[in-house]
Amino acid sequence: MGIFKRIKTITTSGINGLLDKTEDPIAMLNEYLREMEQELNKAQSAISKQLFAENKQSALIAQTKENIGQRTRQATSALQKGDEAAAKLAVGEKIYLEQQLSLYNQQLDAIKEQTVVLKDKFSELQTTLNELGQKKTVLASRANVAKNAKQIQTITVSFGGDNILKGVTRMEEKILFLEAEVQACGYTPNPLNSADKTVSEEAIAVELNKLMGEKEAI
Repeated sequence: MGIFKRIKTITTSGINGLLDKTEDPIAMLNEYLREMEQELNKAQSAISKQLFAENKQSALIAQTKENIGQRTRQATSALQKGDEAAAKLAVGEKIYLEQQLSLYNQQLDAIKEQTVVLKDKFSELQTTLNELGQKKTVLASRANVAKNAKQIQTITVSFGGDNILKGVTRMEEKILFLEAEVQACGYTPNPLNSADKTVSEEAIAVELNKLMGEKEAI
């Protein structure tokens, strides 16, 4: 029973303490499962030995029954021959063997009960191990998601979420300003700025002479 007590210790407080102390719970869980598998292998060996003891006890009982039958035949044969002393000796041995047979049967019953208990506990622990193995994949996935989320959170905190938004806002304002400048460059608010480029010198001279004539008339 010591093996199962060891496994029970692992499955209760052992794993919780180990997982609290490690930075990689999945790696620790894998180590824990390997350790549990080793203990279950030992338990399997114990069950094999228990079955061997059961078979050995059954063989002892069968041999004892055969010896009892032999002593019975010897006693009967001695009585038929009138050898009371030999018959008495055979009967004494027969009674002793019957007492031993009763003890052997009790021992076999106890061994069988222990075998049943061992098998039941082993089956229960095997089921637990299988369930843990199935859950390991899910736990590994959850741990990976949590790890990635933590990394993203760390990156966000390092850069500063508010600072990033403010920086983007400033860049957007700068782009809007540049776009406004481009639009302004393509617009001429005062047409006179380009008058001297479009009016001929002759037209200007005519207009000046006209103005001078009007002035002299006054």
